[in-house]
Amino acid sequence: MNIPNLLTLLRIALIPILVSIYYLPYSWVNIACGSVFAIACFTDWLDGYIARKFDQSTTLGAFLDPVADKLIVAVALVLLCVSYATPWVTIPAIVIISREIVISALREWMAELGKRSNVKVSSVGKIKTAMQMLSILVLLSVEPDTVYSAAGITALYIAAILTIWSMFIYLNAAWSDLKKHS
Repeated sequence: MNIPNLLTLLRIALIPILVSIYYLPYSWVNIACGSVFAIACFTDWLDGYIARKFDQSTTLGAFLDPVADKLIVAVALVLLCVSYATPWVTIPAIVIISREIVISALREWMAELGKRSNVKVSSVGKIKTAMQMLSILVLLSVEPDTVYSAAGITALYIAAILTIWSMFIYLNAAWSDLKKHS
């Protein structure tokens, strides 16, 4: 167990904390939820930085890191669907969560074929992740129906568009294998 893996486990441990805070009946809940999510985002960056900088990458970390990312994002998006209770948030949340499931399955299948590197993270995927984290951070941190929440929803739509774009990049990279094995 190394520091990057501990940071990843911390990110997973923040999930029940985020949910617990979300349901508290206090006025500071939004900023507290945003803060917990910000810590999760920071640990995501930090664990990757430390793993690369100090050559601490492990197979456990390679497995856990994307799982932790997908879990915290999916949970946060579900909470936002509760807060905002509008198709304007629910639709991009469904798009983002669905894409994560599709690409996770695609990566697993490509790994079974020995071609996981064909669907490695792209630059569009990294930009998508940054926009997704920013939009969720904003939406968790502010009250619905404010100018800030409108900015967060706009960022969520940009993330959803980038999500679809990156999904097509990954599917295109795997297309010949998908056709061959269908």
